[in-house]
Amino acid sequence: MPNTILTATAVTREALRVLHQKLNFVGTITRDYDDRFAQTGAKVGDTLKVRLPNQYVVRTGAPLGNGGTLNDTTESSVDLKVQTQKGVDLNFTSVDLTMALDDFSERILEPAMSVLAANIEADAMTMYKDVYNQVDNQGAAATLTHVLRGRKILVDNLAPLNGRTCNLNTQDNLDLVDGLKGLFNDKATISKQNREGYMGRTAGFDFLENTLWPSHTRGPSNAGFIVNGAGQSGATLTVSTGTGIPVAGDVITITGVFRVHPETKQSTGQPQPFVIGAGATLTSFPISPAIVTSGAGQNVSGSPAASAPVIFPGTASTPYGISMAYQKGAFAFATADMMMPNGVDFGSREVFDGVSMRILRQYDINSDKFPCRLDVLYGFKTIRPQLACRLANK
Repeated sequence: MPNTILTATAVTREALRVLHQKLNFVGTITRDYDDRFAQTGAKVGDTLKVRLPNQYVVRTGAPLGNGGTLNDTTESSVDLKVQTQKGVDLNFTSVDLTMALDDFSERILEPAMSVLAANIEADAMTMYKDVYNQVDNQGAAATLTHVLRGRKILVDNLAPLNGRTCNLNTQDNLDLVDGLKGLFNDKATISKQNREGYMGRTAGFDFLENTLWPSHTRGPSNAGFIVNGAGQSGATLTVSTGTGIPVAGDVITITGVFRVHPETKQSTGQPQPFVIGAGATLTSFPISPAIVTSGAGQNVSGSPAASAPVIFPGTASTPYGISMAYQKGAFAFATADMMMPNGVDFGSREVFDGVSMRILRQYDINSDKFPCRLDVLYGFKTIRPQLACRLANK
């Protein structure tokens, strides 16, 4: 017999359950819920401080401080702004509210949460533009070899073994599943998962498929850019002689600039990739990571040489598909408790797996309907881009 009353708490929890299942990118990254947003008189504004790991220089020999230099412990952090509000507005009748929760979920909450999840995921996936590690296979089909190259990049950057995901766009999923169908877990194992798009686990990753990964159209920049001046460091690269301004998200390497081991600071002999930020010109590229040539934060073997060529993989003005291999600590997603107003028919706020949602409902006596809104206030940030790798395929 159907339930005659659907409580605010039951509806909110069910909405969160459905949303959680559909967030297969957000659901596999770090989710920080901060209840200070909900405390009257103790609000933290719209920004969370996310601390980054400390880095130190190793001493050789007995003297303290390696000849006079001690490692000061300086906490570093990045700001994660929680300021995007998205929601779904519903209008249902008193008849709808006589349905059982399962029926109500299937008819009303399922489609509502699907569109909300799609919009949240699409927002969060713009973080791909912060990721500078990339396996270049533009224009060709994804293979296990390219996934393993991405895995090697994560290992070389000391990504923790737990929480690694390979999240594929639909084309890469098609290409990989066809070649790897015998390697994924059996149906019984997959059925235990509570995440849409889950395929299985192999090669050290949980594999997921997501239809929302954007393609990236490489900027019009062509060969010809060179480093303008030796000894450069920091987050801006001065260049000259090139044509076509690159776009945010383009990946480059600089001839002769190699990645170093994160701990020993020894050159690996592998080119260090950089990603172009917003605001590039024909003479200046914002880049990430910043070039650091010494100290605990050193990430390259040395500064670029004067006139060193800047290399752009792929083809100018040509799109390519993006999939992502990552450890959960690469990205963060946070939600905040939204205020609960008085004087509504019913309202509830619930948190599930780091995602806070609020539902408010009012009664319209003229139409015998219940206008209802479901809201999520959220933000996202690339915290440690070295723990992620873009898979660039066709």
